[in-house]
Amino acid sequence: ILTSLEKLEVAPPSPGQLKHVFFHNALPFVGFGFLDNAIMIAAGTQIELSIGVVLGISTMAGKYCQFQSNLFLFSCSSRLAGYVEALASRLGLSIPDLTPKQADMWQTRLSAHLGKAIGVTIGCLLGMFPLLFFGDEEEKLEEKK
Repeated sequence: ILTSLEKLEVAPPSPGQLKHVFFHNALPFVGFGFLDNAIMIAAGTQIELSIGVVLGISTMAGKYCQFQSNLFLFSCSSRLAGYVEALASRLGLSIPDLTPKQADMWQTRLSAHLGKAIGVTIGCLLGMFPLLFFGDEEEKLEEKK
């Protein structure tokens, strides 16, 4: 037998609540995407240039070494995700005020996943800034050959 509370339907989240869910999920992923991409580009390129030059390996072997180092660096940067989320909460990013049923609705889950996907995309694009500094090193390396 259903009680009267179980018969009540919960209203879906308002557009304002969905926007709050979106930004609550997007902002930490912007920080994570930025750190992840910046660390992988900077450290991966340096590893490839140093190992590749010292050992005299081919570009494909250097890319393989860079791939292996990126796996290691990704595991390191994923540990930074907790710090990024803590910083976001310190900056005043509050948890959306939703009931448990509203938090489990498809609209809320879609808003959260879109926030994460768009946030990490923006963060990765911003994290590509180390590429601005690597043009000279690759040109010098080509001149030495």
